[in-house]
Order: sequence, then structure tokens, then C-alpha cells
Amino acid sequence: MSAGAGAGPGAGPGPADEVLDVVDREDRVTGRARRGEVYARGLLHRCVFVYVRDAADRVFVHRRTPSKLVFPSAYDMFVGGVLGAGESYPQAALREAEEELGVSGLPQPEPLFKFLYEGEGGAWWSYVHEVRCELPVSPQESEVDWYAFVDEAELERWAGDRTWVPDGLEAYRRLRAHRAGQGGQ
Repeated sequence: MSAGAGAGPGAGPGPADEVLDVVDREDRVTGRARRGEVYARGLLHRCVFVYVRDAADRVFVHRRTPSKLVFPSAYDMFVGGVLGAGESYPQAALREAEEELGVSGLPQPEPLFKFLYEGEGGAWWSYVHEVRCELPVSPQESEVDWYAFVDEAELERWAGDRTWVPDGLEAYRRLRAHRAGQGGQ
């Protein structure tokens, strides 16, 4: 879910230099810091998760590139990432979905629920969204190493036999509970 590694020498600022809002346990902004510092110090920040379905109701699944700062080469059933300083959850959901899918003109993703992820890799506020993408995708090569659209039953089978991003697995577990009427919290 988080952006890839910084640019090489002389290539200018990389993702680790991006400024993020730092938040508290109630998701209130308490300051700002560069992404690299946020990760190194384990500061709370904000992320969006977007569950993408195509016209045939299949789910977009991908493997992250090996150069990612967090969870390199792991599979994910969401697109998304961190919110930049001053960015809202809806703005980030649309921006991240369009960037990672390589499309423009995507409908605004529907917000579903928010939760505080605390686990492998750190802790961050996570807002889960869903969107239908009927556009041809051309995933961002710096983010996506491999992708496919799979039906929900296949995704369920895959969930047990691949290395998935742990925050995405938690979001997926909560999404299934949300759909079953048990809430996403």
C-alpha cells in the first residue's frame, strides 16, 4: 500500500521525502514529517485502501514491486497508499486508484469504513473504499510488478497460499465482516 523506494542519486526527491500528516489515536493531525521519518519512528499516519472491481465483478489483485519501502514483492487485493500532508481520504482514494491502475476518469471510490491498523510494518489509520473500474488498466510499473482480475472465490483460495501485505489482509478480513453486516471495525 505504501509507495516505493526513493529515487537514485541525483534523481531528486523520492517517496521517502514526501511530507505526511502525523496523527494521534483519534486520527487528529498533530504535526507533519517526511515519509522516511514517519516509517523509521513508527509515527501514526493515514492510508487509503481501494477495493477495485471490473465490469465482470472481478477483483484487481497485484504483486508489489521489490523496490517498495514497505512489504516489497507481497501481494495485495487493494490499491492505495498514504495520504499526503493536507490531503483528505476521498482525495487520496481517487488519486491512488487512478495512479496505481494507470487510468483517469475513474468514479469517486465509495468510502466504507475506517480502522486503526496496528501490526507488522507499523500503525496507521486505514480508510477502506470500493470502486468499479470499467476502464482498461495500465498499472503503474513503479508500484505493480504483476496483476490480474480474479473472481471472489479465486481470491479466497489465493488468500491462504501467497505472501500478502498484512495490512491488506486485515482490511480484507474487515471488509468481509462489513459485508456480512458485522461492521468493519
